[in-house]
Amino acid sequence: MNQISPEFGPDAGAKAPLVVALVGPTASGKTALALELAEHFQLEILNIDSRQLYRGMDIGTAKPTAEQQQRVSHHLLDLRSPDQPITLQEFQQEAAAVVSQVLNKRGVAFLAGGSGLYLKALTQGLQPPAVPPQAELRRQLSALGQANCHQLLQQADPQAAAKIAPADAVRTQRALEVLYCSGKPMSEQQSANPPPWRVLELGLNPMELRSRIAQRTQQIYQDGLLEETRQLSQRYGPDLPMLQTIGYGEALEVLQGGLNEAQAIATTTRRTQQFAKRQRTWFRRQHSPHWLTGQDALSEAIRLIETGLG
Repeated sequence: MNQISPEFGPDAGAKAPLVVALVGPTASGKTALALELAEHFQLEILNIDSRQLYRGMDIGTAKPTAEQQQRVSHHLLDLRSPDQPITLQEFQQEAAAVVSQVLNKRGVAFLAGGSGLYLKALTQGLQPPAVPPQAELRRQLSALGQANCHQLLQQADPQAAAKIAPADAVRTQRALEVLYCSGKPMSEQQSANPPPWRVLELGLNPMELRSRIAQRTQQIYQDGLLEETRQLSQRYGPDLPMLQTIGYGEALEVLQGGLNEAQAIATTTRRTQQFAKRQRTWFRRQHSPHWLTGQDALSEAIRLIETGLG
């Protein structure tokens, strides 16, 4: 293990603190590599996966297991119940506070996850609209159905709709919520105020990603995705928007008799591969990560981090 030297801590002079972000599409191996890097440098891991923010959504989001969380301290997991969606602004505020605490203590913070918008909001200081959640409006939008909601968004704010997947009920509802409550499209309300950090982005994008996704999908069903979905549905109702996300949506259809498990696995695999393609496009257009292309991603990542610290 390599402990961060005090010269990189909070008293390191005028040099801006370093924030390391490990990003990449789903199933690319971020969790395993993040654990190795965190142990090597004796760091804590700050989650930037949007679905891992919610309690009870463990198997379907491939959340770090209890054993993995014992190996390395994690932050920004299980912040809310899934019937209380976290807005981008709320995440940004909470995550920025945690980053600041870690930087004051260690001089370096380590982020890991695949939600590019959440990373951009945090490291580039996006200032999303300060519109609080509207519970009644969200219930009405859920009753209206995601297809109708996304069509409404396309008509009212086509720029925002173009950035939100048609099946993404959470972000679609948020965009409509901002529009109806403020009278202005979300796409016209975002500005930026970058924090005083140096940011080192490391990216994973393995060649065998499609097969990794297929294996991951098989595994989450074997690990109990159907039972986890049943519990969430019983507790929060089958219309919960988070149950329309990848994996949970198909599992819910199995429980309701619309799909058999083999069909659900095939559909989840296809949706995940489509999502991974969108993630790769996002990171290519919105970020500039150092892609870990060598055979030994760990050694390459360690070298880049040590260079950034130096």
